[in-house]
Amino acid sequence: MYQHSPLLQCLHRHSEQTPEKLAFVVDGKEVTYAKLLANIRRAASFLSNKGLKVGDRVVLSAHKDIEFIYLYFGAQILGVTNVIVDSSSNQERLDYIEQKTQPKYCFGYISTNFPSYELNEIYLDSEEEWKDDSSDTVNKDSIAEILFTTGTTGAPKGVCLTYANIFGSAENVNSFVGNTPDDVEILGLPICHSFGLGTIRCNIIKGATVVLVGNFANVRQFFKAIEQYHGTGLRVVPAAWAYIRKISGRRIEKYANQIKYIEIGSAAMPLATKQEMLEMFPGTRICMHYGLTEASRNCFIEFHDTEHIESIGKPVCDKVDVKFFDETGNEVPTGQRGELCVKGNMVLACYLEDSDTANAYYGDYFRTGDTGYKGEDGYFYLLGREKELINVGGKKVSPMEVEDIICSLGVGDCICVPMKDPDGIMGELVKCYILKNSTTLTFDEIAELLQGRLEAYKRPVAYEWIDEIPMTSSGKKQRVNLK
Repeated sequence: MYQHSPLLQCLHRHSEQTPEKLAFVVDGKEVTYAKLLANIRRAASFLSNKGLKVGDRVVLSAHKDIEFIYLYFGAQILGVTNVIVDSSSNQERLDYIEQKTQPKYCFGYISTNFPSYELNEIYLDSEEEWKDDSSDTVNKDSIAEILFTTGTTGAPKGVCLTYANIFGSAENVNSFVGNTPDDVEILGLPICHSFGLGTIRCNIIKGATVVLVGNFANVRQFFKAIEQYHGTGLRVVPAAWAYIRKISGRRIEKYANQIKYIEIGSAAMPLATKQEMLEMFPGTRICMHYGLTEASRNCFIEFHDTEHIESIGKPVCDKVDVKFFDETGNEVPTGQRGELCVKGNMVLACYLEDSDTANAYYGDYFRTGDTGYKGEDGYFYLLGREKELINVGGKKVSPMEVEDIICSLGVGDCICVPMKDPDGIMGELVKCYILKNSTTLTFDEIAELLQGRLEAYKRPVAYEWIDEIPMTSSGKKQRVNLK
């Protein structure tokens, strides 16, 4: 049964072995593993009755409603490819994704181009459970879902992931994080991206419980869920963690003995914040991943490994390999800067567009577009995105490095981008936007403090206040918007 999907096989096993175990809590609705599978099979029947079959595509708007979960897995039963979109996507992005994928149906919003249903229009209770589990035209290497990149450095690309990819990624993460069937995870991340959606799969594999909360903006709801359901696991992006700390102070420290693991990802985190987390959660496993939609969560570091806390760690498990290559595709020696490239069971099958896939690999290794190096200690260190590096007179400057040092001076947040050298000598220079009201320092004081902390060519030559740092919905800085 479900031979094409190891993930569905896990779900089926939990529904038989622990049928009354809570799988999800959504808006107060408690769904056991037995009920979860039954309603997923009803969703499969609903989709089948709409004429959907293996290889067809549907767009799913990722609302944090239980109906989304049912449809997501129901499509997988049929071998229908899910195209996941953010529930807050604007019309331009939706039109772009629909045009690229040509779905048979759209769910979770009303499309002007294709047949569509709002989630509250779907009544699964009236559908019989799906009966036919056999299909010889879908297998582990078939495309299970398509996620579109957030477009931080260009037009969004459709990332095609197989059933083997999405299962392999979740298994890899579980092996490092060490979560168990007894865990209760409070999930405030958006579930339209690799991190949040992958977290659901991590818990399904383990047979654990997921409590979905709207988002981290509602801090009161977040803490209520931790209390009510005795949450033992959290996953956050750095921006969400900063918001929780800003709004609630050190209240979360109250749960230090209760929370067994915290996973952080999607963006860089200042060293001072990492050190504070260690102080607040001395007995909690605090993991931070490096990854991207195309190669989800491929490297990990655990913060209690303080000697290497500024690295991105090492490959998550022995099924993943990471190397650095130069621009000709040759591996560079230890300590030398190169492009970080990944091979593993979770690396995308292909992009939706053949033209995007053509130059995406060096041999079997996917090119991430990020630069870094392997240290003599065997750990990996990140310098920044190749496209975002600032070329100052031929010397490459990582905006992340400059931002981290500026934040360490007592600045809440900032973002660095290239600016044209007005004298036409250096080509590009560094400009820094400082988040308004995040520091008491003046621009002159920041510039003075940077002397001795950064080489002269890395120091910003211009500063400007900014009301808000442009971010993607997954918490990544959008420097391209400020160039």
